Amino acid sequence: MATELPISTKTCIVQQEGNVLIVTLNRPEAKNAFNSEMLLGMYKAWRLLDEDDSLYCAILTANGDTFSAGMDLKAGPDGDNGSTEEFMELMGKVPNIHWQALLRDNRPCKPLILAVEGYALAGGTEILQGTDIRVAAEDAIFGVTEVARGLYPMSGSTIRLRKQIPYCIAAEILLLGEHLSAQRALEIGLVNRVVPKGETLNEAKKLAEKICANGPLAVKAVTRSLREHTEHMSEDEAMLKSDELAGPVFASKDAKEGMKAFKEKRPAVFTGE
Repeated sequence: MATELPISTKTCIVQQEGNVLIVTLNRPEAKNAFNSEMLLGMYKAWRLLDEDDSLYCAILTANGDTFSAGMDLKAGPDGDNGSTEEFMELMGKVPNIHWQALLRDNRPCKPLILAVEGYALAGGTEILQGTDIRVAAEDAIFGVTEVARGLYPMSGSTIRLRKQIPYCIAAEILLLGEHLSAQRALEIGLVNRVVPKGETLNEAKKLAEKICANGPLAVKAVTRSLREHTEHMSEDEAMLKSDELAGPVFASKDAKEGMKAFKEKRPAVFTGE
């Protein structure tokens, strides 16, 4: 049973279900276009995920028939974007709070699972690239469409997309600004799996359950390596950094429990120690 947390906002519902944080975009009347209230909820959710040892992973999803249309273009660059006093105060202390919310900067060091129903365009596909495992409904539509509006994809697509899928396909997506079907997204490796409409959250929860059954220290260390050991590092340097993460994991009580459980042919009981 999911429990709503006090960091929720009107347009971003944050819940905890066991060891899983569930973040739900909740502005369906505006196609879940991002506004400040939504960004505030997401920012707080990702920071909580990092800080709370009882949370092992998170799911990002949305209410309504559109995952997200990205920036609220109807508001315009100078329009009312639902700014709250709390958001503006936080922005004074954390200038990149919006980029942290959108998973461009300072991504949490725990796995993020995406569950997409309907359209995920512009910022909706950009935030996708900050997640680790992605589930799409069979009717989902993706696209980094900024160029079609004379805009630039500022959430990182020109950097990340070409690393996550073949370069020439990334270039086509970015330069044409066209829509992409769920099946095509699966073919090019942009998403992990495609499921029937209405089933993405259930599938995401199944994946989260499997992650939560593993050693939380090991999962966090692997996620950190995925985040931090990037292509610009030499292989030797990356291996040394990887070993630094591995050491504490192998020295943990969980590692001993995992090996003991394997020997005794029973499920391991991990404590995160």
